Amino acid sequence: MKYHITKSELEILGVLWKADRPLSRADILELSSDKTWKDNSIHILLNGMLKKCVIKEAGFARCGKVWGRLYAPAITVEEYYADQFQTTAKPDLILLLDAILKQEADRDTTEKLQVMLDEAKAKLTD
Repeated sequence: MKYHITKSELEILGVLWKADRPLSRADILELSSDKTWKDNSIHILLNGMLKKCVIKEAGFARCGKVWGRLYAPAITVEEYYADQFQTTAKPDLILLLDAILKQEADRDTTEKLQVMLDEAKAKLTD
């Protein structure tokens, strides 16, 4: 497992992924509506996430009278879930794709998946 992320850290990553911009500590607290962690533990969580290289410093911003760091994700949501997928019990890809299509069976998703499959197939024949 490349990324060992706790539930609280994943909640913070979710906020950063949704925001799609660097956030301050105050922004993260404000946007974390369903958090399972206490506000006072945010420094510990952010420092741990920096050490794990799942977030990065993205500059500074004025927060009231002081300057604070801005944080951005260092990994994408896709990278995180791909890692989780690869490190857990490996499901049959055909069954997994079938389950995804049953839940996400809209035309746009199906067409995008078809393009991806066609590209993968073309690489195999090259």
